[in-house]
Amino acid sequence: MTHPQTTRRAVLAGLPALAACAQIPVLPDGPADPIKRHALLVEQLDGAPLLAGNKVDVLDGGVAMFEAAFQAIAGGTDHVHLEFYILQDVRIPGTPGPSLFELLLMKLAQGVAVTIIHDGYGSLGSDFGPLREAGAKTLEFHPLNPTAARTGWRPNDRDHRKMLIVDGRVGIMGGINFDHVYENPCSTGAPVPDTEAACWHDTSIRIEGPTVGAMQRLFLDTWAKEHGEALPPRHWFPALAPAGPARIRMLGSVPGEKRPRYYVTLLTAIAAARTSLWLCTGYFVPTWQQRRALRAAARRGVTVRLLLPHISDSPQALDAQHATYDDMLEAGIEIREIGDGVLHGKVAVVDGVWSAIGSSNLDRRSVAWNNEVDAIVLGQDTARALEGILAREFGRGRPIALQQWRQRGIGTRLRELSSRVVEDLL
Repeated sequence: MTHPQTTRRAVLAGLPALAACAQIPVLPDGPADPIKRHALLVEQLDGAPLLAGNKVDVLDGGVAMFEAAFQAIAGGTDHVHLEFYILQDVRIPGTPGPSLFELLLMKLAQGVAVTIIHDGYGSLGSDFGPLREAGAKTLEFHPLNPTAARTGWRPNDRDHRKMLIVDGRVGIMGGINFDHVYENPCSTGAPVPDTEAACWHDTSIRIEGPTVGAMQRLFLDTWAKEHGEALPPRHWFPALAPAGPARIRMLGSVPGEKRPRYYVTLLTAIAAARTSLWLCTGYFVPTWQQRRALRAAARRGVTVRLLLPHISDSPQALDAQHATYDDMLEAGIEIREIGDGVLHGKVAVVDGVWSAIGSSNLDRRSVAWNNEVDAIVLGQDTARALEGILAREFGRGRPIALQQWRQRGIGTRLRELSSRVVEDLL
């Protein structure tokens, strides 16, 4: 491949030299006073209402997401919107059907509008020419080439979202990209050190109901802000009847607007946890505020479990992750690492009823640099399904014990220390 997964984060960590005016925004601290904390949360969530009446299906793994996405696109009659960090011409493994781009060409031939936002770095190397020639509208988010930039050259600001909307009625979002790595077979056994060939563990959700309209607004808002070409009129916002019991708040975070909605929401949820807290993330480079909130939760009796990667496409992020373990383990937090593949999911479940799933990792880049989209789902059904996946993965993960961790070598400690130089960019 011309753009291997293993280099993405390393290159992004080096982009500040090219992004002269890029600054890490000051992140809001969660007030200890619950009234002030609630007021901050309300301020950050302005424009992101809690919508009732949604049906949520949890998609366990890349193949499940591909199958749901291909089925939704195949059934589209009016329009298909895709906004993805990595958008490649994938196939459903083991099936004779069309590839993603072949399916989109078929829909274009049927008169269905296809509109695509793809990140200029994450999707580098994908050829969208045939789709454009067939009538698709495409937008490259923040090209690496400064002469191609539509809204000023900001190479460190990336569109990290993974979002599909079909006919304004079906939405799919979460941590899974349309990336060839999800075509890799998954089987337990010895780790595969090559992250391009390894199994990728990840999760997304499929949504029907009023929240799909919120996803649609996020997509069209990004298209407009990034100066996408005028779109022909379509039935973007059909009437959406209640489809299920879940209540969802769809959070679109845009760092340039200095409204880190997911960051503040997750901090608030951690502070409110009373019995259990699951966190799964592909990149664990928490801020000091997040570290403090996690330790405080464990010390007040909350069962805090972190499911983290043992193999990563970013050695620097892995070193920064390990640099946090001492104080986490000392506070009583349980940590397990997945080593038979690449853990890429972004999931949180609090007290068996509050769930978060989306594109945001528990890292600085998700707060300060990336456009992200995350769903906050209130409902026991979704929480139970996600907890089942997390418990399965946690059960087979490698436990990290405090005494054993304290015996790690000086070389490991030096790498952890050096990661702090660039941790705000990871």
